[in-house]
Amino acid sequence: MQDSGFSCFVMDKNTFAENEAKLKFRAQSWIVCGSAVLLAAKFAAYFLTNSVAIFTDAMESIVNVLAGLASLYCIYCASMPKDGDHPFGHGKIELLSASLEAMMIIAAGGLIIFEAAGRFFNAQAISRLDLGIAIVALSGLANFIMGHISVNMGRKHDSIALVASGKHLKSDTYSTIGLVLGLVAVRLTGYLWLCVLAAVFGFLILFAGFGILRKTIANLTDKADGESLEKMLGAINGNMQSDWINIHNLKIIKYGSYFYVDCDLTLPRYYNISEGHCAYEKLKDAMRENFSDKILFSVHFDPCKPEQCKHCQMDNCSLRSEPFHSREILTINCMTEVEKH
Repeated sequence: MQDSGFSCFVMDKNTFAENEAKLKFRAQSWIVCGSAVLLAAKFAAYFLTNSVAIFTDAMESIVNVLAGLASLYCIYCASMPKDGDHPFGHGKIELLSASLEAMMIIAAGGLIIFEAAGRFFNAQAISRLDLGIAIVALSGLANFIMGHISVNMGRKHDSIALVASGKHLKSDTYSTIGLVLGLVAVRLTGYLWLCVLAAVFGFLILFAGFGILRKTIANLTDKADGESLEKMLGAINGNMQSDWINIHNLKIIKYGSYFYVDCDLTLPRYYNISEGHCAYEKLKDAMRENFSDKILFSVHFDPCKPEQCKHCQMDNCSLRSEPFHSREILTINCMTEVEKH
């Protein structure tokens, strides 16, 4: 191996199978249709009862439908193969969809707070509360079932869009539970305004929206993902080979469901290209088995330096300058450190 090292770049050629893409698209289509039906039911309950709390839930359902449509488009685009204009694929369209969803959630939260404040100073009587409770409760149950199915399908087929859509629907169920409990309290006590409860839900929705937006901005700007780095660190340390002397300059970027990983692997300086490629294959297999099987891997090989002999476990090395002392335990700081050549 020459002092300049050499690079090995191999791409996992697995893409979304056509039938799998159709399955995910069909599943999200049903979720959008179901959300539209629930939206109509909740607004019907609002007009029947004149309850601002039910209005809160109905506004959230508007976000569900719009976000579902955005996810539907996202799934369609993400399934498209790489092309000349998009050599890394179309996976990041999911982040644009998530950003749009976050902004819609923030807008819905603001409208809920505005409506709650207006009703606080101009309280109106609630009517036909029993029917409203029944409609909202059934809607919440339907949301949970659709969300559960969406999350499971998303995890099975590695679709971030389906998982996000399902989690959003399931989170709505929890707010609906609080709403139903509040409506039951109104039914039992005769308390006529739930503006404070609606405002609380409005602020919770605002915080959720800002949280999603902050995360999508971090991903769009390729901010380092600590969780992914920790998982990759465990995969490397748990499968360390005797000729992997050091790994550094590690970078991870995610495009949709694919991880793009770039790193420098230090190997014995007497290795030839064939031996270096064999070491790469072992590293790739370790990543695919213990980190993710959807990975594009770019590895640059560096020759070892004399000062690294104390960490090298290679036997019968004629170039060794000092005996083996201890194996170097890799850390995140060590792996992400940029080493100048």
